[in-house]
Amino acid sequence: MKTISRIGAFLSAQFIWFVLAAATIAYFHPSLAAWVVPYVPYLLGVVMFGMGMTLKRSDFSGVFKAPKEVTLGVIAHYLIMPVCSFAVCAIFQLPDAVAAGVILVGCCPSGTAANVMCYLSKGDVALGVSIGTMTTFIAPVLLPVLLLLLAGHWVSIPVLSLFINVLEVVVLPVVLGLAVNAFLGERIAKATAALPLVSTSAILLIIGGVVAANSARLFAPEMLVLIPVVILINVLGTALGFLVGKLFGVNQVKKQAITFEVSTQNSALGLSLALLFFSPAAAVPGTLFSVWQNIAGPMLASYWAGKTAKDEALKSGPAPDPA
Repeated sequence: MKTISRIGAFLSAQFIWFVLAAATIAYFHPSLAAWVVPYVPYLLGVVMFGMGMTLKRSDFSGVFKAPKEVTLGVIAHYLIMPVCSFAVCAIFQLPDAVAAGVILVGCCPSGTAANVMCYLSKGDVALGVSIGTMTTFIAPVLLPVLLLLLAGHWVSIPVLSLFINVLEVVVLPVVLGLAVNAFLGERIAKATAALPLVSTSAILLIIGGVVAANSARLFAPEMLVLIPVVILINVLGTALGFLVGKLFGVNQVKKQAITFEVSTQNSALGLSLALLFFSPAAAVPGTLFSVWQNIAGPMLASYWAGKTAKDEALKSGPAPDPA
């Protein structure tokens, strides 16, 4: 089990390189990953079950300990990212299916990677987990409604089907994971060490399947424009998430948590829903967003961690002279 835990930790730490490798293999050899597409919802359910297994009662108590910051983070997430996605789609005049995919990713709840980025940046991890958990639990209602309002004039939005699917593949697995952890936590403590390996492997399979399904059109002109689109949306989400925290007088470590929870999306959910309800082309934005946020997030986290270490060193003053 220690070996599996180490492999999972290594995979998580080097996740971006594995994402790029999975995408490259699926692009040049789509037959190796095309089989994954029908199983994407089940793989997402595995990821969300793993998320539920890692949650504790203290994660929910954070909602009551810091209600202002949690509420602020949740509102900012579901306001900033969807609006930014819609605005960028309108500016770039993206094709209907592609625009729907971009807005779909923008309307998703916070991704679990946000908690990792928050930890690396020395931010308030408890606050980040609370915000991410709340955005996940209200996703079945908010995601279909926001998608209907913002993308309804581009494509037909199956609101009820989206509600049921998000409930089934996101909320129910999380609740099941919570229940298993609550009743069997100590008995299965060793098994939970394998969760990072299982979750990251599932996400890599999902990304590989999406790339394989789009291998023929991935570098078409209408797809290439998605690279600056995805980067712009993430940068806007990061900047505005931080600004919201600053405007409401939130301290630095909490601002970092809010920033990552606002700008980091559950792109695996976006991929799954795009394949189920729209088209393979609509899943491309989610793939690119997954790659980019796993590049930009660690960069920002590293900057904040270094700044925090520097500030702490200055506060502690120079080391005493041994003489």
